[in-house]
Parts: sequence; structure tokens; C-alpha cells
Amino acid sequence: MANTYTRLLHHCIWSTKDRSPLISQEIETRLWSYLAGIAKHNNIHPIRIGGIDNHIHALLDLPKTLTIPDAMKLLKGNSSAWINDEKLTSTHFQWQDGYAAFSVSPSNVTAVSAYIANQREHHRHQTFEEEYKTLLQRHGIEFHELYTFG
Repeated sequence: MANTYTRLLHHCIWSTKDRSPLISQEIETRLWSYLAGIAKHNNIHPIRIGGIDNHIHALLDLPKTLTIPDAMKLLKGNSSAWINDEKLTSTHFQWQDGYAAFSVSPSNVTAVSAYIANQREHHRHQTFEEEYKTLLQRHGIEFHELYTFG
């Protein structure tokens, strides 16, 4: 073959340090846009970014040259530095160390995108911890609850 073709879609989730409610509604739109800018600058296509006060969901189309850990390092590192530089929170801002990333079939992009867009409504009925455990279980990922939320 003369060319390489890929479509690497991932639903990525990460939380604020200790799941502290630091992403206020006043800054969330700016944060989603900033994350999208980081993504685009690194040849990541951000399909949908959203979340609520203590975590982020991002549906991303990664280039073949970028691993998930490298994408998460770029997004989390640059966004936390920006939040702190802009003093968008009253305390020092940090993301939790870990994250989850699930592959997404192109046929499920619309559903996952809608799920991300409806986070505020979704979390009226379920905590982040409940959501996270449910998603890990749904994707067949074994985890130890003691170490999952550190």
C-alpha cells in the first residue's frame, strides 16, 4: 500500500484533582474552547468537549502519530497551566493523574457526542464516580475501587 489511513476515535474522561468542583459554569465554555484549541494545534480533531464542575469528557479523533497518553499529557498539561495563568479558579488548579479512554466506532459518534453534550442533565441523576464505574464496567475494564479514585 502506498498510503496509511486511520480513524482513531476516543472518548476520553478525566477529573479535577480530588474531583474538586473547580470548573464553574462561568469558565466552562472558555475551557472547552481552550481544550479544542490545544487539540487542533496538535492535529487532534475535537469532535465534542464538555463536562461539569469536576470532570471533562472529550470525543477526539487522534492522528496516527499521537498516542492516547501523549494526547492526554498535551490536553491536561496545557489546560491546567492556562487555568492557573489566567487565575480562573480561586485555588491552584490541577487535574487528577489518571484518565479513561474508550475507543468509539464511527457509527456511535452521534450518541457519544450527545452524551457529552448532556452532561449537566445526566449528572442530576448520577455522580461522576457512579458514571465512571459504569463506563469502565460497560467497556469491560477491570478496576479496583480503592485505587480508582485515589
